[in-house]
Amino acid sequence: MKYRPSRRARRVAIATAVVLALAGVNGPALYGFASEKYHQYTINKPEYKAAKGHWDVVDVPDAYRINTIHAALLHTGKVLLVAGSGNNAANFKAKSFRTVLWDPERNTFKNIPTPKDLFCSGHTQLPNGNLLVAGGTQRYEKLGGDVKKAGGLMIVYNENPDGPKTFPAGTLFTGKQNDKTFASKDAIVVPRAKKTKDLATGRVTVTHSEARVYVEALKDGPAYSTGAQDNYRIHGLTGADAQNFYGIAQKLSFDKKDFQGIKDSFEFDPVAERYISVDPMNEARWYPTLTTLEDGKVLSVSGLDEIGQVVPGKNEIYDPATKKWTYLPKQRFFPTYPALFLTDKGRIFYTGSNAGYGPDNVGRTPGIWDLKSNAFRVVPGMSDPKILETSMSVLLPPAQEQRYMVLGGGGVGEDPRSTAKTRIVDLHAPSPRFTDGPDLYEKARYPSSVIMPDDTVLTTNGSGDYRGRSDSNVLKAELYDPKANTSRPVADPLVGRNYHSGALLLPDGRVMTFGSDSLYADKDNTKPGVFQQQIDLYTPPYLFRSSRPELTDPGPKTVALGGTATYRSPRPVSIKKMRLIRPGSFTHVTNIEQRSIALDFTATKDRVTVTVPKDPSLVPPGWYMLNAVDDQGTPSKAVWVKVPQAGNPG
Repeated sequence: MKYRPSRRARRVAIATAVVLALAGVNGPALYGFASEKYHQYTINKPEYKAAKGHWDVVDVPDAYRINTIHAALLHTGKVLLVAGSGNNAANFKAKSFRTVLWDPERNTFKNIPTPKDLFCSGHTQLPNGNLLVAGGTQRYEKLGGDVKKAGGLMIVYNENPDGPKTFPAGTLFTGKQNDKTFASKDAIVVPRAKKTKDLATGRVTVTHSEARVYVEALKDGPAYSTGAQDNYRIHGLTGADAQNFYGIAQKLSFDKKDFQGIKDSFEFDPVAERYISVDPMNEARWYPTLTTLEDGKVLSVSGLDEIGQVVPGKNEIYDPATKKWTYLPKQRFFPTYPALFLTDKGRIFYTGSNAGYGPDNVGRTPGIWDLKSNAFRVVPGMSDPKILETSMSVLLPPAQEQRYMVLGGGGVGEDPRSTAKTRIVDLHAPSPRFTDGPDLYEKARYPSSVIMPDDTVLTTNGSGDYRGRSDSNVLKAELYDPKANTSRPVADPLVGRNYHSGALLLPDGRVMTFGSDSLYADKDNTKPGVFQQQIDLYTPPYLFRSSRPELTDPGPKTVALGGTATYRSPRPVSIKKMRLIRPGSFTHVTNIEQRSIALDFTATKDRVTVTVPKDPSLVPPGWYMLNAVDDQGTPSKAVWVKVPQAGNPG
């Protein structure tokens, strides 16, 4: 008898065949769905979080989503997020400049009126808790094919020793030989000429003064370009002024025009939550580095000037007491956004890290710079020195040891090369020299590194190529232990972050990451990139432990250098470290503010007393986060402490 399957069996067989057929068609999608589900299951397991930490997305309302280029932690616990025009030429043209103030504890946001385009400015913490923001954007870059009007540098001369003269934007200059007219794009002040008298002969000599301004032709087209130097008369001048004031320009053409900087400076007041205008810098700067010195003054270095050239070594100092800037007496050249750290005896250590503009063979060698004498002592041993641009630099914890790490980096400009090297130098060694540390998780430009309260360093993201080109974003992170000189992988970041990204330690021990400005959005480099406006929070493994120390009933908020402060603590016997951490101020792979200082301390039954070091070059004046770290390596939430300038009561 021939076997005939039952009706039910036939239905099961048909259904199975359909499922198998669908699986054949949709197998990759089903596999991907299942893999993602399993990944989510894995990363949310308690044991995984305790070993590698966890990432979360911050809920940012649409009204507060900006292209965050700069971020700084303020002593109020809030984070200043600065976009300016956000690397968006349309925003720049519309004068749409953005700043948002974010409260991580309450997850609230506030739009802050932004007075100028602070895109690509420099910033640093001041002794009173204000944030100094200096420089920014005067003009966006134009590539050769996009330049419609001939233009370039006009040097305006003054041969009158009796007075300076101001020329407004739009001043016209006409060549005496080429008879072509150009208009200035900005107002300038030409100083008075210098008059000197020879005491022996009584002869008076006048030396002309000069100022620079960018000029453009009045109309589009190649007919208005020039090919050689010419002397230019200035419209509107008569009599002696017409003789004493004149312009000289070389070729005024259609060459690529770089970004231009501004001189404007502001202090952001975290209490009033507004920008306050202060005296402008002497030099316009775009991509400058600002470094707070041991006396609370601020060093401003490098940047592109008002005509798009790297400032030629003319560095200056801001005095918070007078709100004024003065030049250093001697010059020293650095590429833009150089990593300049305050170190022993008030000297400056340049790690070699930088973020972009300047010749590839000038000002890129690491060394120790004495501001008083202008002497520069080279620190040798840097591996991959030709691919050091867009590397990250960190003063390893604790700061007393004066050990610095340089992580990753890439070739100059749009060079596709990158490196996984880390390099470490001990400035307290008899002959400081870089040696290689453990390799990064991958070759990376733009990695972001954050000093943690437990003396580890979190490094995250970056890209293997220029601005994430060819889908080269790195979705990896690691924790480095300076004491053991080892690294271990931790939870993978949620999104790629490369150019215009960064990270900050928050007072509760978590880390925020922001930004990313990919050039393209696909592997074949055919789709334009979109700025990453998502903000993420990394919760480190130490916050998934059962115990956590506390500092309560805070002692005095102001503690002098060499002074002490006492705090209540439920179990001070468990405390093994006390750390004083300077809040970060991050942009363009540069966060020279962050440092973690080991404090001497004593513990009693229910209190812990800390002593702040006496050295102002170790503890520059300003606000700090104070953390207790227990025997498991778990830090407390931070208590804010103000350390005033030496000799200043507060």
